[in-house]
Amino acid sequence: MQQISAIYSTDGLPHRQRIQALIAISVAVAMATLDTAITNTALPTIAADIGADPASSIWVVNAYQLAMVAALLPLASLGEILGHRRVYVAGLVLFTATSLGCGLAWSLPTLVGARALQGLGAAAIMSVNTALIRFIYPAGKLGFGLGLNALVVGLAFTVGPTVASGILSVGSWHWLFLINVPAGLVAALLSLRTLPATEQARHGFDGVAAALCAGFFALLILGIGSAAQGQAWVPVAAEWAGAAVCGSTLLRRQAGHPAPMLAVDLFRQPVFSLSALTAICSFATQGLAFVSLPFLLQVVLGHSAVATGLLMTPWPAVVAIMAPIAGRLSDRYPPGILGGLGLVILCLGMAALARLPPHPATMTIAWRMMLCGAGFGFFQSPNLRALMGSAPPGRSGGASGIVATARLLGQATGAALVAFCFHLSRDKGPEVALWMGSGFSALGSVASFLRLAPLRRQTRR
Repeated sequence: MQQISAIYSTDGLPHRQRIQALIAISVAVAMATLDTAITNTALPTIAADIGADPASSIWVVNAYQLAMVAALLPLASLGEILGHRRVYVAGLVLFTATSLGCGLAWSLPTLVGARALQGLGAAAIMSVNTALIRFIYPAGKLGFGLGLNALVVGLAFTVGPTVASGILSVGSWHWLFLINVPAGLVAALLSLRTLPATEQARHGFDGVAAALCAGFFALLILGIGSAAQGQAWVPVAAEWAGAAVCGSTLLRRQAGHPAPMLAVDLFRQPVFSLSALTAICSFATQGLAFVSLPFLLQVVLGHSAVATGLLMTPWPAVVAIMAPIAGRLSDRYPPGILGGLGLVILCLGMAALARLPPHPATMTIAWRMMLCGAGFGFFQSPNLRALMGSAPPGRSGGASGIVATARLLGQATGAALVAFCFHLSRDKGPEVALWMGSGFSALGSVASFLRLAPLRRQTRR
């Protein structure tokens, strides 16, 4: 681990400023992640209130997710050029302002438009937040800082439905977005005061490459979703063909670029590539689990919506315990071992959930959820450290963008595969999805352990 730590060129911020900076980042990251999750729960309520049909109302979710995934890497590249702090604060201001716009929306078109702009703000936040943490924490404590960030992301994603239900029980759907405004203002003020200025790259911003990159990821996600929902193969093939054209043109255009938007230079490093693959596998598992488990618990096992939320709580609760612990351990032990062990545990937990008996007791479900939470929490922080630690400091923005893109790509793939599992079997769909999630975890664990090979070669040299 000395070789990994040695590449950091920052001693971090003073302790008090570091705490304030972490609070500013955590609040913004929590808001951006929550808004990915809470709208799914509230969508029927929103559609009924604004008079939209279910098919059209899906764009309230899609506009946010597509804008976010399309803009992540271009904004990460812009962060390296203008400075991560500037992009982060601008994104936070945009996110806060458009949250107000969402809360005041009076029709489906106004809400979808505000959500698309909100997704751009969220992309700016998520694209550079991990890079900023690299400059907030000293090298010896970076794993702990990334562990706290992973904790915030994991908890915000998993408690989203519970938060949405709580807000809807006391107010209208507008408050799902309006609650972001005061929190965003506080986070913006703290960010301006405490976040460090980072070194700026000397190359310019390539707008054409940004458009190609956005088209590649947007069409890729659309194609995955269309295929999983059983749509006609002609539009699916057209979306994937468009993604292939955008991706190949982007690679040709930026061949030889010192900091390509799609970080080909970073993927040449085996540890970085394997860490990105591990992240996609783990978040695909999470997507498969958190979309299929409500169906399993409510439709198959007959629990209420409230009981389902409570039964799923052990997963994020154990993540909250394990993520900081794993973060500290990743400052001392190879992430390949820690991440691999975490994903083996997650694999076993998913398999155990898939093999639930017909009438399980509460504790029978709870310990399986706890096992999954322990595995996921133990994996995430070391993997983040491996991703950021294998990138040069000047490419922190590119690495941070890949972190966020891998998360969204994995979650979108997992959610789409749940729909595919229900096409295969309506009754056994949740069980098939959980087994598929177990397989993704197993694949991720293999990729994680393979990261030990480059470290062994470096040690021999």
